[in-house]
Parts: sequence; C-alpha cells; structure tokens
Amino acid sequence: MTSPTVLPQDGKKNVLVTSALPYVNNHPHLGNIVGSVLSADVFARFSRLRGNPTLYICGTDEYGTATETKALEDGVTPKELCDKYHALHADVYSWFEIAFDYFGRTTTQQQTEIAQDIFLKLHRNGYLEEKTTVQPYCEQHSSFLADRFVEGECPRCGYDGARGDQCDRCGHLLDPFDLVKPRCKLDGATPVPRETKHVHLLLDKLQPAIEEWSTKASDEGAWSKNGRLITESWLKEGLKDRGITRDLKWGTPVPLPGYEDKVLYVWFDACIGYVSITANLTEHWEKWWRDPDRVKLYQFLGKDNVPFHTVIFPASQMGTGDSWTMLHHLSTTEYLNYESGKFSKSRGIGVFGNNARDTGVPPSVWRYYLLSSRPETGDTQFEWRAFILKNNSELLANLGNFVNRLVKFANAKYDSTVPEYGDDDVDNVEAAGGDVFASFKHDVQQLLGAYVEDLEAVRLRSGLERAMAISSRGNQFLQDNKLDNNLLTTQPGRAAAVVGLGLNLVYLLASLVHPYMPSTARSMTEQLRASLRPIGDTWDARALPAGHRIGKAAYLFSRIDDKKEAEWRQMYGGTQAERLKKEQDAAKKAAKKAKSKTKKVAAAAPATPSSSKDPSSQDPSSEQPSSSSSKEPSQAPVLSTDDLPSPPPNAVAVEKGMGQLNVAD
Repeated sequence: MTSPTVLPQDGKKNVLVTSALPYVNNHPHLGNIVGSVLSADVFARFSRLRGNPTLYICGTDEYGTATETKALEDGVTPKELCDKYHALHADVYSWFEIAFDYFGRTTTQQQTEIAQDIFLKLHRNGYLEEKTTVQPYCEQHSSFLADRFVEGECPRCGYDGARGDQCDRCGHLLDPFDLVKPRCKLDGATPVPRETKHVHLLLDKLQPAIEEWSTKASDEGAWSKNGRLITESWLKEGLKDRGITRDLKWGTPVPLPGYEDKVLYVWFDACIGYVSITANLTEHWEKWWRDPDRVKLYQFLGKDNVPFHTVIFPASQMGTGDSWTMLHHLSTTEYLNYESGKFSKSRGIGVFGNNARDTGVPPSVWRYYLLSSRPETGDTQFEWRAFILKNNSELLANLGNFVNRLVKFANAKYDSTVPEYGDDDVDNVEAAGGDVFASFKHDVQQLLGAYVEDLEAVRLRSGLERAMAISSRGNQFLQDNKLDNNLLTTQPGRAAAVVGLGLNLVYLLASLVHPYMPSTARSMTEQLRASLRPIGDTWDARALPAGHRIGKAAYLFSRIDDKKEAEWRQMYGGTQAERLKKEQDAAKKAAKKAKSKTKKVAAAAPATPSSSKDPSSQDPSSEQPSSSSSKEPSQAPVLSTDDLPSPPPNAVAVEKGMGQLNVAD
C-alpha cells in the first residue's frame, strides 16, 4: 500500500474534505452532484491553491437495503450491482472533472475492521444494548423486511410513496409502522409485526456529550444554517436509542455471537466509510482521522443527510473513547428542483449526470450553472432557459469576451508578447485627470479580498459571483480606456499599460475560476503559456512580466441556440423509464424503416450472378459518409510541455490525473 500524495504537515492548515457517499442504485442526478461532490470539489481545489495540505475523499455507499432492493429488481447479486454502479458513478464524476484524491467504496475489508472496532468499543463502554423489537415481516415470501422494503403513506404529509425509514417529500424520519397502509416493496403484501432481537445505540446516554460538542463545533466551524437547525431539532426532541443492526445479508457482519445472520445498519456504518476509504488509500489514515489538533474536517452533503453527520457518527466517535478528527465545518444545501417538480433518483425524474454529457455542452458550463444556482439558503430551480441564458449572457458575453478580446489584441498588435510599460505611463494617465488605473486596481483588490473571504467561509455561490465581477470589471477597464487601434496609435504607452494589466487580470482570473471551471482555467493558462498560480491575498499585477510570450487566442465558450430549450425539455421530460421507452420506440421505428428500405432496394436491383464480388455494387443504404463531410467541433489548442517557456516566478505546477489534482508547493 502506498502513501497518499499529501499528508498533514506541522504549522499548516490541514484540510480533510468529504462529500456524502452516493448510493449505488442509480446514476447521480444534478441535485446530488451540486449538493455534495461538486461543492466539495470547488472547496478542495481552492484549498489546494491556498497552499493547504488537502485530502478529498469520497466513494460509493454499497451496503444496506437500497442495494439489496435494487439488486432484486435488476435480477443480479448485490456485488454485481455495486461493481456496475461504482463504475458508472466514477465515470460521471470524471466527466464533471471532480478531483478526488481517492474515490473508493465501502465493501472492503478495511470497512469491516474499522466499523467492527468502533462497534466493539461502544459495546465495551456501555453504549450498546440488545433489545427485542418488532419489525415488519412479509408472510408472502417469509422474510423480515428492512425499512426501505416497506412503502406507504407518510403520516406527516400524506405522500403515498414514503419509505419505512424516511419520507422523500417532507424529509421526516419514519418507522415502518408509522406508515399508513404499509405494503411490501417486493410483492405488495401487507407486512405483519413480528419480534426479532437487535443491538441499539444508546444515543440518549450520549446526548449531553453531543450537545456540548455540537454547540461549540457549529459555532467555531460556522455550520450552514439548515445543518444547525436540523441538529438542534433532533437534540430538542430528545435523542432515543436506535437499532444499528438489521436482518439482512448484504452488509458488515455484526461481531457478536448469536448475530451471524445480521449486519450493521447502514445508518451506523455509512459515515465510517469516509475513514475506511482513506484507509484503502493509505496505511497512514490515522494521521488524517486521529489528529483533531492538526486537521480540520469539512463535510459536504444535502440536508437530508445532516443527522448522520452531526449526531450518529459523532456519537459513535465519542462513544469509543478514542481521539478522533471530528466535524469542523458542515456545508449543507437545500433542494435543487427540476423545472416544475423535484429531482428523484428513486423515481428517475430530472437530469442525471450521464444526461448532462449527452447534451454535448462542456462540463465547465454545467459546473458554472449548477454552482451559480447552488441551493445554499433555500430551494432553487433547474430550468433549461436559465441554463442557456447563463452560458450566453454570462460566460460567453462576460468572461469569454474579456479573455478573447485581450489575447487576440496582444496576438495581433504585440506579436503575442506582454508589452512593456512603465509607471510613468500610468502616472501620465492619472496626471491627465483620469483615475481609471488606480480605481481599477483598487476594485480588483477589493473583489479579490471578498472572493477569498467567501471561499474560506465556504460561501461558494457568492465566491463565483465575485470572480465574475472581477471579469466584468476587466471589461469595464477596457471600455474606459477605449482599447483599439486608435489608442495604440495615439497613446502607445497607455495602450501597453492597458494590455499588460489586462493580461495579468486574465492570469488572476484563471486561478479564481479554476475551482469552479477547471477546463476553462486550463484553456486560459494555455493561451497565456503560463502555469496556474496560487491564490493569494493580494493581486500581483505584474505576475506575467513584460516580454513574456503568450499563446494564440481560443474561444472559451460557444453560444447555445435558444431552440435547444424546447428540444432538451422534451428530451429530458418525464421519468427515466418514460424516456427509455421513447428511445426504445424510436429505435424500433428506425429499424423497421431501415428494413423496409433495404427490401425496396433489393427488389429494384437487377439480378447478378452469385459469384460477383464487385465492391462497387454495394447496397446504397450502407454507404458511409466521407471524412470530409464530418465536422468535428473546434477545440482549444493544447500545448505540449515542450512548447511552454519557463513559468513566471512563484507559479504553481498543476497536474490533472484520473480523478486527482496535485498542486506542488
């Protein structure tokens, strides 16, 4: 086993980042992506560019009822299902350019060992108790039913599709017998109550410790408001003991005699997955997870996962009596709704990660839209019209225009070189009664300070707005100075200063947009022929020195046709099942049409000897288009490292591997 590329360091801010482990029962939808993995990726990338040793951990949550249910539906084993969906999730996140340090899974020996160790220490310390409980039992197929195998009407909101553990509509946690008109998910039979024994975690005994810790941690770590409120609500209601074992086969075995046919409940061991996934990455996992004095833990998740991260997992950690790195900052989101309804993974409603790729729109545009609509303080809405507008009116018209205008001008007028200009050129402009240079640099510095403050506080949407405001200020600077051929001819010194400062602002923006749009940042640095710089507290307006040669201009974004709104809405309307049926019907129709065409061609063709092999007499329907008739989308030029000059001083080398970003000091 090898060590990770990064370990905590003395005297530095060591940042451990996790995003909620996705279930392996479907593709992730956009609400899942923006609420956890994408948000965590933005913060991890920012933290790395601030020079902090940063480890970003995630993986698929593979044990539990959801997996067994989906495996039964698909007619495969749980292991086969997990293998399939782990690969699908990894593929989607790779396309979205999520830079995990490690994307693992919970079905490992390390998970078994660490979860069982925590369980046994809780047992030894008196925080576990065996209880006989009543569970739903299906007489139709002679089996106890886990909570998710029971569906019915929510007693709180009346939603008929509520599960036995939680209602998807109102988010309330449930017991299977709370449901009105409960039914077995597998065969529709009405379950009956039957006794079974299980181990319970005595959360009530741990409540004083949890209250003391959460009060302090939520204040020091500035938890999201909804995370605080949900945690406080649980504590105010009073914690109750909860069963942490289940009558299932697919899970971590319970390490007690008499429990050979039971497993640990996913509520208990899912968050332990963060630890075990780190242990699969490195034998030095304890340097991250057992060092609360040196490591700050940042966790990103949707609001429906809050209690597991602020009550159950911390209770388990404290109950062991061991020293643990515990939650510092909790970043939780509200719901991202889809058009006029709610995203639902279980019901296949909304746009899923694989659908985003199928649109042909680059990942940077998707990342920008999702993060600019991140539901931080309230629910937000995914709308195709807004998606197109964000691309055309913000990315293309603002950032894309600023970068392209400057680089093209430098290519044409300065032989692709950062022009020389002196302080006298700036002073002469100020002396003439203008303060455009001073106010420009002041405004950029103010916005940069606000950007850093926002990102340090994990205000991701606001940080993105600051970055785009800096780009807007750059466009205004070019307008104020009327950068054109006339300025170059009549005031060459001033023109050089405008271009020199402008190109350095592009260089700053490349670092600022990198956490949000890594491909866009990469194109910007390629055009500047420079390496990504760390994000500092002040703007170095001469980071690209005079004489530095830049590359050729390339478009960062392309306009999306407004007609795509109706096309995409139609394409991704309804549920996944309905969309699949449409695709299958269309495929059958196309096949039938092709078959009919082939028959007509065969009937019209003259009879030929069977020995004829003349390739020129092929069926016209099988003719392939020539290479000259196919049009590939234009791509930004990619420069090899041999083409690049030495980077400017203090530059940071950024390497992007498979799901990994390494930032060298």
